[in-house]
Amino acid sequence: MTSIIKKSPEEQHRQKAFGWAARDASGVLSPFKFSRRATGDEDVTFKVLYCGICHSDLHNIKNEWGSSTYPLVPGHEIVGIVTEVGSKVQKFKVGDRVGVGCLVGACHSCDSCSQHLENYCPKMVLTYKSIDYDGNTTYGGYSDIMVVNEHYAIHFPENLPLDAGAPLLCAGITVYSPLKYYGLDKPGLHIGVVGLGGLGHVAVKFAKAFGVKVTVISTSPAKMSEAIQHLGADAFLVSRDPEQLQGAMGTMDGIIDTVSAFHPLMPLIGLLKSDGKLVMVGAPEKPLELAVFPLLAGRKTVAGSMIGGLKETQEMIDFAGKHNITADVEVIPMDYVNTAMERLVKADVRYRFVIDIANTLRAD
Repeated sequence: MTSIIKKSPEEQHRQKAFGWAARDASGVLSPFKFSRRATGDEDVTFKVLYCGICHSDLHNIKNEWGSSTYPLVPGHEIVGIVTEVGSKVQKFKVGDRVGVGCLVGACHSCDSCSQHLENYCPKMVLTYKSIDYDGNTTYGGYSDIMVVNEHYAIHFPENLPLDAGAPLLCAGITVYSPLKYYGLDKPGLHIGVVGLGGLGHVAVKFAKAFGVKVTVISTSPAKMSEAIQHLGADAFLVSRDPEQLQGAMGTMDGIIDTVSAFHPLMPLIGLLKSDGKLVMVGAPEKPLELAVFPLLAGRKTVAGSMIGGLKETQEMIDFAGKHNITADVEVIPMDYVNTAMERLVKADVRYRFVIDIANTLRAD
């Protein structure tokens, strides 16, 4: 006799969804059918048009940070058009341009949440590979639809291209937040940006919009013309050239370090003025070496920063719209994603991949 399993009302009303997922630590992505919750009273459902590829997607599909669960649908630089809103939604209406970044939930009762810093909430729910408050796994933006509480949705400015604007929901807020918090957004200051990749090129654009003097610091001399002529940096330092470093000693008010590979910090600390700040936004897998005396001698700070809260993310995207700041992107079809991941390993992208979900994701 076959038993009949009854679905709960919530399960019966879940929405069909389709995307691409990794099934194991090989990181290979392939088509995947799943479901999302029905649009709740405070939820926004939207059709995904574009989703950026972040380097953390690559780490997660391969379980390089040891916290992945499978199947895993990556993507936290998600933009689209609202198709349905819950009965209590106040911020959005059908047809609005919307974005979702790195998180879709938090406790709303801790000190961090009370300061609009949901990104530091110990119970933060990530956009993918987390357990949501309904007990279901969260799936990211390499998919056709998203459902999110309106608190975690960002109004996207009308003048900002959705494809080139999508990476700002991670890369943009990752560099905007420390520039603001550590006071490195004041006209006339001099900051360094270490690394000219997906994070670094956006950091240059935001810093220049703040009116800050910017020096790009890179291991690659070939990036000099790109930094100055294309991105508008004021100067360029080759970090492996002792003479160049010596000539710039003690000249910078702050440095945003975007590099996720192991690299020496002491030459960077030497570039700082007294009271200067070296802010880490990259995440090297191995511990970095740090001598204390140079910090004492100049009252210098080594700090870190991770994305931003929802209030600041909205502020960032509005600022980007006002100043026409976008990421430099290569738009790709969905079925190119595994090749894109291989190229990302080699840093063979200028500077962010963005998947054209709406035109290339096929369920058949």
